[in-house]
Amino acid sequence: MSEVAIELKDITKSFGSVVANKNVSLKVNKGEILSILGENGSGKTTLMNMLSGIYHPDSGQIFVGGKEASIQSPKDAFDYKIGMIHQHFKLVDVFTAAENIVLGLNEDGKYDIKKSARRIKEICDEYGFEIDPMKKIYEMSVSEKQTVEIIKVIYRGAEILILDEPTAVLTPKETEKLFSILRNMRDAGKAVIIITHKLNEVLELSDRVSVLRKGEYIGTVETKEATEQSLTEMMVGKKVSLNIERSEPQGCETRLTLTNVSVVNREGVSVLKNVNFTAKSGEILGIAGIAGSGQKELLEAIAGLQHLKSGSIVYHDPKTGKDENLKDKTPLQIRNLGVRLSFVPEDRLGMGLVGSMGITDNMMLRSYNKGKGFFLHRKSPKTLAEKIINELEVVTPGTETPVRKLSGGNVQKVLVGREIASTPTVLMAAYPVRGLDINSSYTIYNLLNQQKESGTAVIFVGEDLDVLIELCDRILVMCHGQISGIIDGRGAKKEEIGLMMTTLPEKESKEESDE
Repeated sequence: MSEVAIELKDITKSFGSVVANKNVSLKVNKGEILSILGENGSGKTTLMNMLSGIYHPDSGQIFVGGKEASIQSPKDAFDYKIGMIHQHFKLVDVFTAAENIVLGLNEDGKYDIKKSARRIKEICDEYGFEIDPMKKIYEMSVSEKQTVEIIKVIYRGAEILILDEPTAVLTPKETEKLFSILRNMRDAGKAVIIITHKLNEVLELSDRVSVLRKGEYIGTVETKEATEQSLTEMMVGKKVSLNIERSEPQGCETRLTLTNVSVVNREGVSVLKNVNFTAKSGEILGIAGIAGSGQKELLEAIAGLQHLKSGSIVYHDPKTGKDENLKDKTPLQIRNLGVRLSFVPEDRLGMGLVGSMGITDNMMLRSYNKGKGFFLHRKSPKTLAEKIINELEVVTPGTETPVRKLSGGNVQKVLVGREIASTPTVLMAAYPVRGLDINSSYTIYNLLNQQKESGTAVIFVGEDLDVLIELCDRILVMCHGQISGIIDGRGAKKEEIGLMMTTLPEKESKEESDE
């Protein structure tokens, strides 16, 4: 019989009239990895935030090690040996790994960094981490920063670890390494809880899976007895098709031609170097790469948000038949040509949506421009807002509810839905399913396919290589701001893309520099 690490009994939490969790009861055992699954707005993160002391339940009980616990703050959570690793890291960039790990701890009234570094090395050796305690955070990759966050909670004595979307920005190799470490933690008797949307990872890593639906607990199943289909049906409550219907590209015409595009950021660092490719109507061009490889800057350069150091971006206008050099145009002029950027960054509200405004008003921000654009179809912004809410199943009390009050996934649906509604000729969708549940993700994939079939040139930046291979006609792989190759999506292999994401072929690099 497994020993219970944490037990939740009848946990309920409301925010105003919205019930985030309702009478949720579940158990997490020592020495197991439990995955928490559910659609966006199903209450997963709220539930875990109550365990980590960020929220306090309105009613119900939490038991840690068989005894009732009162967790009023993150400090209380640490006292109960509970540590949460959030999706967005909470580290001080100018400090070293060791300084971040001991920050805020009172170790006998003084800090001994050398002693701390030795303890950090012991933790690394025990679980299989690889980290330099003296390395500054700003010098680290995403996976190294995540490692620091995990070591930070173990250093503080955590026996129960909660990870929110831990593989969102990791390469396949880094994900493999993380899974190996989490298994070592499980084998050492720790309880590991993971919130994730990637069903293939749930099936590969976890021992059991607990499912939430609309804030309520649906059930827990043994992972070995589950399939992607069965878990999805538990999450959604109905049968869902998990196939991306990829049609053959039709009537492909060149919409964008990038020639030797180079961009230097404000700090003087080269973020794009001699980028060359074409984007065609009637196809989805995928862009793969480790976070920070230049994907964001590439799309922003096309949208007029980045200054080009050199090179050209030529838009082939299907209406006039003319070639337009986007290099000399403002972002508004580029948008009016039909080139739309639907970028979903970590700060969804910071780019493109106003949090204090409702969905209707946010529609007007992009759709209304001196009577042009969407209003040619004589649809009011309110009608558009209602259409997006219905088609993308946005969970909201109404069209006038401030966007900041919606869950992250629902904000994302509003953002992507609005850009698609503008009937673009080029649609750039960056991380459009980041943080979305599987059902919502497939809705977005199908929308992108509809855009492709209507003759739009779709550029899709994604994190999930399985999806890129299944969805895209061609996949452009980026490495250190350069293109390491463009391959056919239909014959692509995950391992091949993963290798291209981390290594730039010498021959290609030399050819690019010679051009």
